[in-house]
Amino acid sequence: MNIDHIATIRQARRTYEPDPVWAATEAQLGGADGITVHLREDRRHIQDRDVHRLAEMVHVKLNLEMAATPEMIEIACDVKPQLAMLVPEGRAEITTEGGLDVAGQRDHLAEVVARLGEAGLAVSAFIDAEPPQVEAAAACGFTVCEVHTGPYAHAFFSKGRDADHPAIRDELERVRHAGELIRQAGMRFNAGHALTYANVQPIAALAGVQELHIGHSIVSRAVLTGLREAVAEMKRLMREAAARPLPQGCG
Repeated sequence: MNIDHIATIRQARRTYEPDPVWAATEAQLGGADGITVHLREDRRHIQDRDVHRLAEMVHVKLNLEMAATPEMIEIACDVKPQLAMLVPEGRAEITTEGGLDVAGQRDHLAEVVARLGEAGLAVSAFIDAEPPQVEAAAACGFTVCEVHTGPYAHAFFSKGRDADHPAIRDELERVRHAGELIRQAGMRFNAGHALTYANVQPIAALAGVQELHIGHSIVSRAVLTGLREAVAEMKRLMREAAARPLPQGCG
C-alpha cells in the first residue's frame, strides 16, 4: 500500500495527524505485504522523518520511491529500504505521470543501480509497458520492474468499465506482454498506478505478477468506510462530557 496521501492530509495543515506510521501499522494489520512511500524533492507529502520512522517500524517490505538524484541516493543508502524504486519526477505534476525513460538515460541509471546495489538494496524501475524500456532496465541491472498501469486504468474508466472492450483488452495485453518480457529477462514483475477496486482484478490475474502497488484508491475508500465510526466516536465524547458536572469555578 502506498501511504503518501495519508501524509498529504497531514501536510495540508502542517500538523501531526494523520500519522503515516500509524497508517502503515493499520495497513499491515489489514494484510498489506508492503508499504510504499515517495519522498519527493519538494517534500509535498512524505517527509524525511517519516521515512526513517517507517524503516524502524514497518514489519513488511518498505518500498522507497525516489528520483535518481544524488540527494535521494544518499538517503536510500542511509535508510536501507527493502526496495528502492526509481521514478520520474516533475515539480508541476500532481502525481507520477509516466514511466521512467530508462532507455534514454541508460548510462546514468546503470551507475545509480550499481551504487544502490552496493548498499545492499534491491532496485526497481517504474516503466511504461514498452519492450525497449524492459530491455534497457535489464541492461542497467534492475532486479524489479513495476509496469505503469495508468493507461490501462484510463481506458477502463473512459470505455465504460467493461473489461471486454477492445481498448481495455489492448492495454491489458500491453501490460501482460511487458510482464512476460520482464520475467524472461530474470527480473521481478510488479505493476501499479491508478488501480482501483473496480479495475484491479484483470491486472492481479496476469501470469507472474508479484506485487501490485496501490494507494489513492485504498485511502479514498478508507475515508468513506471509516467516517461513520469516526463521527460516532467524536459525538460520543461530546455527549459524555456534556453529561458530566462541570468542575467548580468553571460555570
